[in-house]
This record gives sequence, C-alpha cells and structure tokens, in this order.
Amino acid sequence: MTLLCTGYEPFGDHETNPSERVARELDGRTVAGHEVVGAVLPVEFDRVADELAALIDEHDPAAVVATGLAGGRTTVSVERVAINVDDAVTVPDNADDSPHAAPIDAAGADAHLATIPVVESVEALLDAGIPARVSNSAGTHCCNHALYSLLENHDVSAGFVHLPHTPEGAVAEAQAPERGGGVPASLPLALQVEGVRTVLETAAE
Repeated sequence: MTLLCTGYEPFGDHETNPSERVARELDGRTVAGHEVVGAVLPVEFDRVADELAALIDEHDPAAVVATGLAGGRTTVSVERVAINVDDAVTVPDNADDSPHAAPIDAAGADAHLATIPVVESVEALLDAGIPARVSNSAGTHCCNHALYSLLENHDVSAGFVHLPHTPEGAVAEAQAPERGGGVPASLPLALQVEGVRTVLETAAE
C-alpha cells in the first residue's frame, strides 16, 4: 500500500512553494510501513481534480494528504473542512483563471469534513515539538478545491495541510524589514517535512 502526498507548484508572486519541496522530499520514503508517493499538482482550478484522480487510480493509496502554501500562517495547519466554492479572490491561478463564488460541483455537497484524524494529527505534531493547529478554513483557492474534490469523489482517507513559508521564502517576501517593515512567519523546510510525515503516519494508523 502507498500513501499519497501532494504539493503545489509556485503561484502568484511566490517564487517557490514549500509544499512542492515537501512532496519531493517525502517521495519514495517509507512511513508506517507504506511507501510515500510524492507528487506536485498544478495551481489550476480546471486540472486539480483530474490530476488527483489519475494519481489515485495509479497508486491506490491508503490515505491522501495534500499540502499547500498559506503564507500568512504561523503553524502547520491541518484542515478540518472543505467547502463547495471556488473563489480566487485576488490571486488568479497559473492559467489566469479567476473564479468568483463558483461551485466546484453544482450537484455536490455543500461541504465535507476531512477524513484523516485531524485533531490526532495536530496532537502528534505538538508532541513532536512542531508548531501546529487545527484550521477550520482551507480557503477557496486550489487548496480547498483539492480537498473538496478528494472528499466528494473518492472513497479514501483524505486531508489537507497548509504550510507556512520557509525562512528563505519569508525573506524573499519581506516588506522592507530594514526600515521596520514586516517579515512573514516561517518554519524550516526540515520541520515542515517532518510535520507532513507525522500527519501521514497518523493517517495511516
């Protein structure tokens, strides 16, 4: 059996995406007796669900943990719920698509709860000394789209983890810190990799 871990390519003004690097780092590792398949998804509303479906068909995973960047967050955030809404707000996807208040699936449920153990994952992260919290909003961009499509269309344990910037990413997006401006919160990449590995392990148990 395998565990599927996905990340996203860079998007918007972000030059890198830690979720892409985490997925590549975990690809091929063994977690809880399962081989991890790490894959990188396009930040495109029209392609996310199909790419996930192809990965699930190919690898038949025991669980799926998708990940993405949430640059304003201070912790590893394990999402509780996905909603049936696409809204790019101010950041079009990488195909320049910018949906506004559009249903992901017109015939689908309004929302789905993640089926990985959300609270237990956060507790395991905190026990490992990794800053973490339960998040009650996966937003309305491609990250939410991924989680919703997983839960609406597939009978597999699935969840989503939002990651903060790496330190390098935070420096790249700092707002004139030498003049008193702000620097986004960050976590080292190694800690992010260990965090997602911990969520995968918890999901597999």
